[in-house]
Amino acid sequence: MRDFVQRVVEKLTVGENRDRVSVVQYSREPEVHFYLNTYTRKEEVVDTVRGLKHKGGRPLNTGAALQYVRDYVFTASSGSRRLESVPQILILLNGGRSFDNVDKPASALKELGVLVFVIGTRSSDSRELQKISYDPSYALSVSEFTDLPNIQQQLLSAMNTAVIQDTTMTPTLIPTILVESQAPRRDVVFLLDGSDGTRSGFPAMRDFVQRVVETLSVDENKDRVAVVQYSRDPAAQFYLNTYTTKGEILNTVRGLRHKGGRPLNTGAALQYVRDNVFTASSGSRRLEGVPQLLILLSGGRSVDNVDTPASALKELGVLVFGIGTRSSDSRELQRISHDPSYALSVSDFTDLPSIQQQLLSSVEAVVIDVTPESPTVLVDHDTARKDVVFLLDGSDGTRNGFPAMRDFVQRVVEKLNVGGDKDRVSVVQYGRDQEVNFYLNTYTTKGDILDIVRGLRHRGGRPLNTGAALQYVRDNVFTASSGSRSQEGVPQMLILLSGGRSNDNVDIPVSALKESGVLIFGIGNRNSSKEVQRIASDPSYSQSVSEFSDLPSVQDKFFSSLITVHVGATPISPTVIVDLSIARKDVVFLLDGSDGTRNGFPEMRDFVQRVVEKLTVGENRDRVSVVQYSREPEVHFYLNTYTRKEEVVDTVRGLKHKGGRPLNTGAALQYVRDYVFTASSGSRRLESVPQILILLNGGRSFDNVDKPASALKELGVLVFVIGTRSSDSRELQKISYDPSYALSVSEFTDLPNIQQQLLSAMNTAVIQDTTMTPTLIPTILVESQAPRRDVVFLLDGSDGTRSGFPAMRDFVQRVVETLSVDENKDRVAVVQYSRDPAAQFYLNTYTTKGEILNTVRGLRHKGGRPLNTGAALQYVRDNVFTASSGSRRLEGVPQLLILLSGGRSVDNVDTPASALKELGVLVFGIGTRSSDSRELQRISHDPSYALSVSDFTDLPSIQQQLLSSVEAVVIDVTPESPTVLVDHDTTRKDVVFLLDGSDGTRNGFPAMRDFVQRVVEKLNVGGDKDRVSVVQYGRDQEVNFYLNTYTTKGDILDIVRGLRHRGGRPLNTGAALQYVRDNVFTASSGSRSQEGVPQMLILLSGGRSNDNVDTPASALKKIGVMIFSVGSRASDINELQRISFDPSYALSVSEFSDLPNIQEQLLTRVETFNISLMGETMMGHRDVVFLLDGSDGTRNGFPAMRDFLLKVVENLNVGGNKDRISVVQYSRNQEVHFYLNTYTKKENILESIRHLRHKGGRPLNTGAALQFVKDHIFKDTSGSRRYEGVPQILILLSGGQSNDAVSQAAFDLKGQGIQSVGIAIRQADTREMQSITSDPQLILVARDFSDLSAMHLELLSSIAQVSSPGLIGKTFFCSLSLFNQLIAL
Repeated sequence: MRDFVQRVVEKLTVGENRDRVSVVQYSREPEVHFYLNTYTRKEEVVDTVRGLKHKGGRPLNTGAALQYVRDYVFTASSGSRRLESVPQILILLNGGRSFDNVDKPASALKELGVLVFVIGTRSSDSRELQKISYDPSYALSVSEFTDLPNIQQQLLSAMNTAVIQDTTMTPTLIPTILVESQAPRRDVVFLLDGSDGTRSGFPAMRDFVQRVVETLSVDENKDRVAVVQYSRDPAAQFYLNTYTTKGEILNTVRGLRHKGGRPLNTGAALQYVRDNVFTASSGSRRLEGVPQLLILLSGGRSVDNVDTPASALKELGVLVFGIGTRSSDSRELQRISHDPSYALSVSDFTDLPSIQQQLLSSVEAVVIDVTPESPTVLVDHDTARKDVVFLLDGSDGTRNGFPAMRDFVQRVVEKLNVGGDKDRVSVVQYGRDQEVNFYLNTYTTKGDILDIVRGLRHRGGRPLNTGAALQYVRDNVFTASSGSRSQEGVPQMLILLSGGRSNDNVDIPVSALKESGVLIFGIGNRNSSKEVQRIASDPSYSQSVSEFSDLPSVQDKFFSSLITVHVGATPISPTVIVDLSIARKDVVFLLDGSDGTRNGFPEMRDFVQRVVEKLTVGENRDRVSVVQYSREPEVHFYLNTYTRKEEVVDTVRGLKHKGGRPLNTGAALQYVRDYVFTASSGSRRLESVPQILILLNGGRSFDNVDKPASALKELGVLVFVIGTRSSDSRELQKISYDPSYALSVSEFTDLPNIQQQLLSAMNTAVIQDTTMTPTLIPTILVESQAPRRDVVFLLDGSDGTRSGFPAMRDFVQRVVETLSVDENKDRVAVVQYSRDPAAQFYLNTYTTKGEILNTVRGLRHKGGRPLNTGAALQYVRDNVFTASSGSRRLEGVPQLLILLSGGRSVDNVDTPASALKELGVLVFGIGTRSSDSRELQRISHDPSYALSVSDFTDLPSIQQQLLSSVEAVVIDVTPESPTVLVDHDTTRKDVVFLLDGSDGTRNGFPAMRDFVQRVVEKLNVGGDKDRVSVVQYGRDQEVNFYLNTYTTKGDILDIVRGLRHRGGRPLNTGAALQYVRDNVFTASSGSRSQEGVPQMLILLSGGRSNDNVDTPASALKKIGVMIFSVGSRASDINELQRISFDPSYALSVSEFSDLPNIQEQLLTRVETFNISLMGETMMGHRDVVFLLDGSDGTRNGFPAMRDFLLKVVENLNVGGNKDRISVVQYSRNQEVHFYLNTYTKKENILESIRHLRHKGGRPLNTGAALQFVKDHIFKDTSGSRRYEGVPQILILLSGGQSNDAVSQAAFDLKGQGIQSVGIAIRQADTREMQSITSDPQLILVARDFSDLSAMHLELLSSIAQVSSPGLIGKTFFCSLSLFNQLIAL
């Protein structure tokens, strides 16, 4: 293969402006040898190819490799010239069938225009290769790779032919309809129906968009284009400022994929483009008078209301054109369109070309008509302007006073000078959560605002969360996209009317608003006046009334304050102070006091004295500790024992030799790390004081020193070692912080000879570390408090940071140096971005600090523009802070994002920043003088986490400040016990009831309500016991109360008794499931999932769902929610079984009045699951091997076996240091699908099991298969941890009698301590199975393969039993009917 590549390259004309070459090798994952822009000369390419070494590895993931070259090699940053129309060619040499799916990545390459040629051997899958190839004729084949020379010419000829065809094909030109002089600039947004109903028509929609874009004059200063696709919710494919060339837009449009989903919410999509696309931050030039056009392609009637958002778009001046099919509602489209004549119709989307000219003519006509009338908007600086937001308490407590509040708002608005360029107004109402009545840019006339205010209705709800509401208006209303002009220096004012004390904390959001420059005015009543005074920017800005009906009495005084106040618009940035105090050190002496140093101990003692004499000892200067060790260590004094040099010297003089053996240096190093270099022992490591350990050693250690030495280095301790000729010099070098820090003497009597050398080395090391940065090596966290963090660096790699990038790279290095990197400690990822983001490496890519530092050192500046920080934030949320990329968020590990940005973002950052915060990610922002400080504050978790430097070269000056902030916030959010332990004494559950409140359950609702009451009666309700939430749904959802709303059973029962039927249609169960996942099963709503508390959802549904339930049900199961379903005869039982955690958890009644009949059955299952979950938490780690009968006799039943495996693995705690899994299939011989060490993540194992194919063959040799797993799978080389004491478990699924003897192999397995569990299916010989299993009772019997689906809990119980040595041998009850009794016992 290597020679073949050489010969092909020899035929090319390699050069920067001629042919470019890249080589990638792959097996399980791909590896780039060099990119398209790495070499510019043929000799360099050929030399590198000659030196290629075989990669090795398995399985063969061709699909992943194709996706990789598409995403990372055929890109401009890697040297691809695709956007310059240079032909893109991929030559794949393949020697086997792919383990993963190749269809999607192959299609993605073709959509990108890459010409794929494939060469395979007889071991390849010819059909697979033809699917991958650009054209089936481009798939070539040889018997062996040695025959490659025979097809070389054929390949080169095919390449030449393909390139000639590719470059001579010219696209059909569509004449430009719009005269540039008439309409030089337009902002055009396409809104495409991507719901399930348009799947077949989507290619035609995509082609239509392409043809229309071809007619436009695309440029940053001419026409701009955006595309949004929607179904249930909208998704922006790109914004108006994402691309500035027609080529980029056309390439992206060609690659659009159908979104899918239901129902069709056109109203929500129209509102979305109004609020998020037709905005300055997303590239809209509406305020410059540029015509705003929306072209809607819709294939059905909207489920939600379209009138309000359509009106809002028209009020904004957007010209809406609607195009529908025969499935659309023509009247709805006419209402949406700017004018009924702008609503066009086709029979199917394939007929779109027939109305293209009509659309373009309409666009041309209306734009020519509108353009002259749209003058450029100029800000009049002579006229005072204000952005005024009213925040109104709409909770249950203000129901009577709300009309007076509404009248007050009216009167104040009457006094304002409302207009787009004058005063702007917004109204937000709140109680438990918030509702925006209108934004600052929704209305531009006083009349419109007054009309809306007059119609305001009281919202209701409890408790009153004023803090959350203040944070909400800061993050979502005082933003450019919502009409705020804070960046233009327009005063920002918030007027709060509050009628009660807040249930949550108001201080942090108030500080954030004030730091953002918002002036807060408050009016309270007798219940809230003190809190309102605290919230107001100044006590004089708060007023108080007895009742809200008294508001007119304070109106004039209040308005006077509002008008006369002077605003300092520029927020004060905190001054960064670097501590330049005198050098300080914490010095620990570790002395070998074993039998071997008895004669030399006086010299060691004298040496310590002389070194201490050279130090400046004092509480705030140098501190000293002395530890002596042999078999175990002994502390003579700690770092905080003495504060004067005389005390230290006196104690050292009196030291006596300890004695003892053996010499355990490793244990001593670990001891000083854990008990001496700690704050409680006087260490000032967290204050960045250098930590120094001086080890005097006289012999080789009896125990291992590697791990404790590494642990000290990771902690940032500078280790110096002095040994004698009896010491092991290599061991000492390994222990030292640097090999040069390992000194040697012949005998300890020679110590005075190297004293000066040690002191010099110490000074040099301390100076190096303290001058690199104001900190030494400030470890972010006390390890006992937060041993694990996931840290992601997001680096601005745009054109504007080219000169500052080396400083950014160095900064990342220094921070990583402070971390304790390991798979089970700190993990690190780095992402670079400009126009789009690119992950340099993920959280699970590297497990050692050295690998990370090497990669960071080699980072290259990405380049590109514009700077899309919003897209980058969304990218890290969706692609980096995920379990598949190594995030341990669901394990409760703190998630940190450190953003380094050198400019203002072109796109919107608010939504993705909020999404990160909702995910629990702690965001720290660092910017330069070119950045937008307010933007960084909005992005950061808290405004105080936004730091600033003049240039990136000044980053060292804020390193300590960042690390201190990280330390403070992580300690705050990290539980004191890093290991989550379930309290086995008190069973706890979080139980959410999801009730069908649609029109179809009106008669049955009282029975549902009574059922909830009776179930709650059985629960042990309390803040630290069982928690309950109730949600009702129909078309949308309504939370009656959250898990943390009530803490007593009485309160919950009172509310449940008062529940009223909600009504509404259609029934959207899928949306309701998604809602409870995203909004109820969350920490902020009282869920304790991260504490290991079982999460349970009880669904009562009275009909078939109108929307899709599968995806949200899977999402709930993935986060560990146990779903129980109860339906009536009107429900779809198949749907309920799919929703439920297990089909057996779907119960049914004829009518809801029959619910009492199944109440006990439901409660039993809930309790059973709770107990089994607790048992699962107790399990340690296991090596589990599945041995599957793949003979001819199991062909029909194999899918059921595969599904059974998936269920079992779903319930195991998979991880490198947790449960490991292997799967082997056998018949006549054996086939390993994967070993115990092949995969460390559950997702990979499940994916592999899903793709299992039946092996086939006969006879059935079970004995040989047992021998095989003993000899080849339960081995340390295959990932077995038998010698570490990890339980070894074999699960045999057999459907017939073995053809060979099983007894000897079974005996050998038992001899190695391997516990076997057997599942006998159909014709399996139970006696034979008894001889195989570790205990005759460990046999589960299934009459047919279809019975397996109900047996996974029995098997999990068996696995749990054999995992506990004390339980092995106990009797197992294997029939399903007895399983609940087993759990109860």
